[in-house]
Amino acid sequence: MKLLKKLLLPLVIAASTQSVWAADQNVPFSSSLHVSADSALKSKLPEDILKRGYIVAGTNPNTPPTTFYMADNKTLAGREIDVMSAIAERLGVAVQWRDTGGFDNIIPGLKSGRYDVALSNINATKARLSQVDFIGYFDASRLGIISRKDENIAPFTSLQDVCGKQVGAGAGTTQLLRLQEATQKCVADGKPGITIATFPDRPAGVQAVVSGRVAMFFGPYEGLTYQVSKVPVLTMSGQITVNDAPVSIAFPKGSPLEDAVQAALNSLIKDGSYQKILDKWNIGYGAMKEAKRNEEIF
Repeated sequence: MKLLKKLLLPLVIAASTQSVWAADQNVPFSSSLHVSADSALKSKLPEDILKRGYIVAGTNPNTPPTTFYMADNKTLAGREIDVMSAIAERLGVAVQWRDTGGFDNIIPGLKSGRYDVALSNINATKARLSQVDFIGYFDASRLGIISRKDENIAPFTSLQDVCGKQVGAGAGTTQLLRLQEATQKCVADGKPGITIATFPDRPAGVQAVVSGRVAMFFGPYEGLTYQVSKVPVLTMSGQITVNDAPVSIAFPKGSPLEDAVQAALNSLIKDGSYQKILDKWNIGYGAMKEAKRNEEIF
């Protein structure tokens, strides 16, 4: 029991700290790469951002390498933090980070004007595009399913291999939608359906696997790979390749900030800064050659 608690502690901290910062405070952050400003790109910013001097970005911290709280339990770091911070620096303005207090709060927060942008491993989908706008920044075609090693689950590459089994996913995620579609196909093919468990976030799902409450958890490959590397009882049982639209920066519909952010991100791609950020987090495989926007993403 003591060993289990020790394994769970980092996950509990990552999940519980969210509530501390969920009141839309300006959350401290640490970025791993700094870039020079471009005055021509800065001129693309809307007047209100120029006057204010900063962009408000929302995120829902989970685990490395995407976005997470560092060991002090109050400073944000990760891929999302580095990407948006570099974009802001290239545009010659600051960025202020807000903890959204849950993935499901991101789109409402954008629609209400609480955030100018949001980065939180958000997959662009046609359904979400009806509510918010997107600029893609990471290839999301690789997903993972973890389990305990002692479950002895044979490696697999298709969701049809989990028909009749129990799999968890995060609330509001595209992985949850994929499980719902997969269980329908299981039943249509005469197989038992998937028992789907929904969790508020990735740390909660990973905790459930570690404790044995759920057999498997389905999520972003990069985040689950990190968890497997840190929690000895876990293994990556499933590696699922999908034809998903990229992980994207989300904006309120019709945001005048989109032109500037897209231009800045493409500038970072062109000069190699973007690749350095991904390589720092050991996820260079997800690099994109161009940051596309809205319908051109699909």
